[in-house]
Amino acid sequence: MKKILLLSFCILSLGCFSQKIESFTTIFNDKISIRAIELHDGKVWYSGTDSKFGYVDLKNPKNQKQILLSDKKLQFRTLAQDKKYFFAINVERPAEFFKIDKKSLQYEVISKDTAKTAFYDALMFHNRKFYTLSDPDHNLKLKFLEFDYNKNHFNSKLYDNPLLRKGEGAFAGSNTNISAFKDWIWIATSWKILRLNLKNNAIEPFYTGMETGFSTGIFSIDFYDENFGIAVGGNYMYPEDNQSNIATTTNGGKDWKVQASGKNGGYKSCVKIRPRSKGKDIIAAGSKNIEFSDDYGKSWTTISNENGFFVCKWINKNTVVLAGKDKIAVMKLQW
Repeated sequence: MKKILLLSFCILSLGCFSQKIESFTTIFNDKISIRAIELHDGKVWYSGTDSKFGYVDLKNPKNQKQILLSDKKLQFRTLAQDKKYFFAINVERPAEFFKIDKKSLQYEVISKDTAKTAFYDALMFHNRKFYTLSDPDHNLKLKFLEFDYNKNHFNSKLYDNPLLRKGEGAFAGSNTNISAFKDWIWIATSWKILRLNLKNNAIEPFYTGMETGFSTGIFSIDFYDENFGIAVGGNYMYPEDNQSNIATTTNGGKDWKVQASGKNGGYKSCVKIRPRSKGKDIIAAGSKNIEFSDDYGKSWTTISNENGFFVCKWINKNTVVLAGKDKIAVMKLQW
């Protein structure tokens, strides 16, 4: 009888079979919306609303600094880094491409995009190059840019194949609708996944089976290697909707399987695979909660009802940093 009661308690509490939080600490508060973070020199760096850019020391949160990249109240949802610089692009037109020195925090605008359709959704550093994407032009061509260090500007590439649907863009929710591994780059539009082969510049479209629409679609992707990847999203206007908002692939994006439809915590804006887990352990953050999967995304458990987080990143295999509306927090998981 005791065993049955204990088993029932474990199932109801989900504590015996799911990941537990050892500690959850808010290390930064400000009037800001943060959609992009990077880790460097023991600090979490962020870009956000009203031209704000800065860092918080992970070991000593009192050690923090914030600067304004512009006198204009620019809205940043992108951030990426190489060894010497951070790069950030504001979302609205005209889009200004900022380069920020890591040591001095001196910055400069190295390029601008004045197109009426400019809206930059993500920025990534991979294979010693920066890649970014904007919503499509009026001809529905994918606008994908590559940074040229020699010329100190971004080269714009418009892809004719595949043409995007009318109204199809990407959601700039967490700077994570782009992922890469070796010679492959995956791009998530609101409707589908595009896979770019860097060897021959060929691009292929794949459909995930996830729900799509005006405020619904794919918000975040992550790939562990050339085979396993995950996509999450949902409806940001109705975050409790949990139908067909998660999908996984085991063959590089060619085929996708919808997972846990109707059996997860709803809308998610960021997903990250735990380092060295081969895709088995995954964390996902949304505006309403934080969830964890330990079976390759097949099932999910809400491990925290902390809300207002948009972006997450693994610090190490046990610790995650999260950022969003007015805050940055560090969560340590118990194994």
